[in-house]
Amino acid sequence: EGTAHITGTATITGNSGFLGTVRVSGNTSIGSTLNVGGDVGIGTTSPAKQLHITKAAKADIGTLTDGATITPNFDTNQNFSITLGGNRTLANPSNIDAGQTGSIFVVQGSPGSRTLSFGSYWKFPDGTAPTLSTASGSVDRIDYIVYSGTAIHAIATLKLS
Repeated sequence: EGTAHITGTATITGNSGFLGTVRVSGNTSIGSTLNVGGDVGIGTTSPAKQLHITKAAKADIGTLTDGATITPNFDTNQNFSITLGGNRTLANPSNIDAGQTGSIFVVQGSPGSRTLSFGSYWKFPDGTAPTLSTASGSVDRIDYIVYSGTAIHAIATLKLS
């Protein structure tokens, strides 16, 4: 109980119970789940929200495997890219949670003119899925937010390159 100050490297591999404040000035590696009952500040000792980050955050862009049906796993990444090798279907993702957000970059493979249809969870404005750019190598982006376990609100930005 109280305050724990860690200066240097801390590696936590099992269950550790801390009551009070933990301040780390160094590297910390946590080998499993971190459950925090209060606010978390990264770069600040006075977080204004449940999670307060004082600098930029980064989410890697995972590569989806091309195939007739492409099924993103939302537990593996937040952002994805796919190069279409033919006419494809972007299926309903696995492991979706309400509030999850991200982007999918869709690249036209050679020679282009590939189509992409969408699983039933994908909801676009006016109920109309986008028609992708058709030039070989062109890039479109689909931004999404998961509304529920069966609804992903999405919008496409076309002809980015």
